[in-house]
Amino acid sequence: MHAPDTSAPSTAAVITVSDRSASGERSDRSGPLAVAALRDAGWACAEPAVVADGDDSVEAALHAALGSGARLIVTTGGTGVGPRDRTPEATARVITRELPGIAEELRRRGAAEKPGGMLTRGLAGVVDPSAALVVNLPGSTAAVASGMPVVLSVARHVVDQLAGGDH
Repeated sequence: MHAPDTSAPSTAAVITVSDRSASGERSDRSGPLAVAALRDAGWACAEPAVVADGDDSVEAALHAALGSGARLIVTTGGTGVGPRDRTPEATARVITRELPGIAEELRRRGAAEKPGGMLTRGLAGVVDPSAALVVNLPGSTAAVASGMPVVLSVARHVVDQLAGGDH
């Protein structure tokens, strides 16, 4: 097994999924919160991309983030039960192996904070051969604030293993 390159920070990306933010009706508050958490944890991360809800826009944004070299992609929004909440469906088109434990823990923590946390349908998984981890978070700032520690607790380990690191 080869040792991963640890000389530079790993690259992350944040994608905010929101019709209102994409149209300029509302400012994006959850994406910048996720970016700040990633940067504080030592990840290189650009400002969040903001896309409209829907399968195709989210899938295209995920592919763009992968193409830019992101090894961790966090989405915020589009995980609920509304008609345009399609982030999990778009994510399922991109990931090659699901990591249900991450999504289960995010739902468990969200439900402990408020009952609506049970309604998030977010996914988490890896993209082969891109060696990337993708995690869907709900769009509220509270969900991002409680979810990012969960993501960060395993992200480096997952990315390291995808790069050939040992267990």
